[in-house]
Amino acid sequence: MPIHSTTSKVMGHPLNAWYVAAWDHEVTRTPIARTIADRPLALYRTEDGRPVALADACWHRLAPLSMGKTVGKEDIQCPYHGIRYNAAGRCTSMPAQETINPSATVPSFPIVERYRYAWVWLGDPLLADPDTIPDMHQMSDDDWAGDGELIHAPCNYQLVLDNLMDLTHEEFVHSSSIGQDELSESEFITTHTDTTVTVTRWMLNIEAPPFWLKNMRDRFPGFEGRVDRWQIIHFEAPSTICIDVGVAKAGTGAPEGDRSQGVNGYVMNTISPETPRSCHYFWSFQRNYRLESQLITTQLRNGVHGVFGEDEAMLKAQQAAIDANPDYEFYSLNIDAGGMWVRKLIERRLEAEGRLSPSPLVEV
Repeated sequence: MPIHSTTSKVMGHPLNAWYVAAWDHEVTRTPIARTIADRPLALYRTEDGRPVALADACWHRLAPLSMGKTVGKEDIQCPYHGIRYNAAGRCTSMPAQETINPSATVPSFPIVERYRYAWVWLGDPLLADPDTIPDMHQMSDDDWAGDGELIHAPCNYQLVLDNLMDLTHEEFVHSSSIGQDELSESEFITTHTDTTVTVTRWMLNIEAPPFWLKNMRDRFPGFEGRVDRWQIIHFEAPSTICIDVGVAKAGTGAPEGDRSQGVNGYVMNTISPETPRSCHYFWSFQRNYRLESQLITTQLRNGVHGVFGEDEAMLKAQQAAIDANPDYEFYSLNIDAGGMWVRKLIERRLEAEGRLSPSPLVEV
C-alpha cells in the first residue's frame, strides 16, 4: 500500500552513542579542533600514542585548547595563559602559582580507535561500551582494500541518512555513473530490529552502468554482457550505514550467494552531527578484488568522491529549502520506508534520553 504520510524534517541527535570524531591519522601530537554533536573538542595524542578528546575550552577563560600544544607525556597547554591539563582533563600546572585550584578541570570524553577511525562518546560515560561501536570490519580486514575521505556536509546529519537509505535517487542525481532506470523499477525489501534497518534490492539481467562496467573490466578484462546487480543497505543506530554493492555476470548465482563471477564493494558511511545544519560525513569504498592495486584504490576513491560531490550539492540545496520553509513537513513515499524506520529508531533513542516528546511517525 502506498505511503502518503508526513513526518518532521529533522530531529536531534542522541548523545549516548559512538560518533566518529576523526580518521585515526588525523589525530596526532598536534591538537586539532572538531565539533561533534554541538560539542567543540580538542583532539590529540599522548606521547605513547593514546588518543585524547577534551572539551575545547580552557577552565580559566574558555580559550580553545586546540590552539595550544602538547607538552610532556600527556598534557595539553592552553595557548592563552599556559595552563596545562592531562588526558583526564585535570589541571596539572598553573602560571605564577604552586597551588592548583581543585575545580580546574575540563571535560574528558571516552575515545576509542577502531576501523581506522577515532570514535568519541559524549553522553553518560558509564554507558560507553566499545563493544557497541558499529561493525565496520571491512575497513581494517586484510580481505578488503580501499580508501575514503571526510566530507564536511552543510546539512543536518539526518538528510545524509535519508539520502543513503533510498538509493533510487541515483537514477536522477548520478545518471552518468551509477544511475539507471532499473533502480526505481525494481522491488526492495525492508527489515529492521531494535537497532538496525536493512533495505535489500536486486536488479537482475540488466546492463551494467558505467561505474560498475569499469570495475567488472578491472577484474575480468574485456567483459561484455549483462549483469545481476545488488544493493543491500544496512543501517546501525544512530548514524552508520554500510552498503553491500556489486554486480556479477547475469545468471551466475549471485542472488543465491555465489558472487565469484562479479565484483563486490562496501560503501562504508558514518555520519557525525556537528550542528543542526552541518555534519561530518566519513566514508570509504572497500573492495575484495585486486587488493594489490593502489591504482584501483585511488581510482575508486576519486570516482566515489565525484558521486558524493553530486550528493553534497543536492543536500546543501535541500537544507537551504528547509531553512526557507520552516513549517513544512516532509511527505513520504514507498521508497522512504527504510529512512522512516531509521528516523523511528533515532526517535526512540532520543525519547530514552528524555530529549524528545513522542511524535507520530508512520508505521511502515
